[in-house]
Amino acid sequence: MSAPLFELSDVHISTADGIEIVKGVNLTINAGEIHALMGPNGCGKSTLASALAGSPEYEITSGTVALHGDDISDWDPDVRARAGMFLAFQYPQAIPGVSVRNFLQQAVQARTGEDVSTIEIYMSLSEWMETLGMDTSFMDRFLNEGFSGGEKKRNEILQMALLEPELAILDETDSGLDIDALRIVAEGVQAVRAKKSELGVLTITHYQRLLDYLNPDFVHVMSEGTIVQSGGMEIVETIESDGFDSFVDAT
Repeated sequence: MSAPLFELSDVHISTADGIEIVKGVNLTINAGEIHALMGPNGCGKSTLASALAGSPEYEITSGTVALHGDDISDWDPDVRARAGMFLAFQYPQAIPGVSVRNFLQQAVQARTGEDVSTIEIYMSLSEWMETLGMDTSFMDRFLNEGFSGGEKKRNEILQMALLEPELAILDETDSGLDIDALRIVAEGVQAVRAKKSELGVLTITHYQRLLDYLNPDFVHVMSEGTIVQSGGMEIVETIESDGFDSFVDAT
């Protein structure tokens, strides 16, 4: 039997100064599945996402993080990215002086280990920008510099589309988006999945509206550093009607 695409086994995560935030998370994502992670502010969702991507601000102190059966807990962030992990940031950083086009050409070359021509990048960018409702002039702007919130989030999905990861972690990609931008971003995620059906997705969100578009296979609720409930969209409906209290009180 082949290993799951991605598996967390009793994962504990602490800050650099030793404060434990994630306190034993178990999660299995198979190829092609969408998982949603929800929970109140401060429960450890974004810490988990950052640590999985290899942020130096956090340390995986125990447990295993496995991609295709390989424990990646000690891998550097760039090695994780080349292996197929992608994190769409909640607050993408600007890089003045580096255009979207040049950034993505370098990123795709690092991911594939192959030279990618300027024309290949241009054609891929043009195709995906049309899908995401972005003007092609966008590719020559400096990365995230002066971008609106919606433009930053669309740019994250654009990066995901070109990099073709094995696993995409979307950290509150819907944060700050109006309903039209949210729909375009969600449709972009689904368009990437249509091209790469084995893509696994872990989306972290507070809101039902994104999940109505993505229709996740599993929904998990996180509280005080661990997953306290897993199920389907019925969990989202309970959160919408009653908040997180019923799940938090259950712990």
